[in-house]
Amino acid sequence: MDFLVPLLAAIAATGFAIDLGVDWRRRPRPHAGMWTLAMGAYALATWALVLGLGFGWGALNFRLFYWLGAIVNIPFLAAGSVFLVLGPVAGKRFGYGVGVWSALGAAATWLAPLKGATETDGIPEGKELFDFVIDVGGLSVPGPRVFAAFAGGVATLIIVGLAGYSAVKFWQSNRMLAVGNLLIVLGTLAPAFGGSLTALGEAAGFAIALLIGAVLLWTGYRAATGSRKPGSMPIAKELRQRH
Repeated sequence: MDFLVPLLAAIAATGFAIDLGVDWRRRPRPHAGMWTLAMGAYALATWALVLGLGFGWGALNFRLFYWLGAIVNIPFLAAGSVFLVLGPVAGKRFGYGVGVWSALGAAATWLAPLKGATETDGIPEGKELFDFVIDVGGLSVPGPRVFAAFAGGVATLIIVGLAGYSAVKFWQSNRMLAVGNLLIVLGTLAPAFGGSLTALGEAAGFAIALLIGAVLLWTGYRAATGSRKPGSMPIAKELRQRH
């Protein structure tokens, strides 16, 4: 159970990432490119989870799991939402910021010393292995937990806020687009509730949440994309005209 469900989650996330990549290659739109990067990170983080649960955790796959899963994927999803809802100018600025954020998060994650061993039957916890502030060359700098906290909090609020706003605005005129946005909200929030499924075991509960999240995000994206006809006005422009 602890190995099978993460494997299914990794397959679902990989399928969605490939689907997004094909969609982006066919119609190069910035939001699809950002979401491709986000789901690529989601998929790789989930594969790191599969390896950790199936073959044992080491420093390498734990750091990869933490960086891509806790720091990178949600901000890139948020960047896609900013491009889609607020337009290319805001999207480019936010996208550049996310790129810098991810690079700094990578440096913090790979330079931070581990406070203990990664070996566990479940999933290693960042709060047990990383300090909140780390020392780099005699300087105290934010550790990976700081990047994860802001990525999970601020980026999630941006996704939920923009998707919820779009759902409200399109509820009467394009119900499928609105439903797609609501599914994206649920898919973004699902992994955060993985820890509440403790009755299934820590690893199984988290993996089920990842699987649900990937499926909801994929379904939401497909529903929203399928609701738009070729040549439709960009969502950001249509929303501005609704004011």
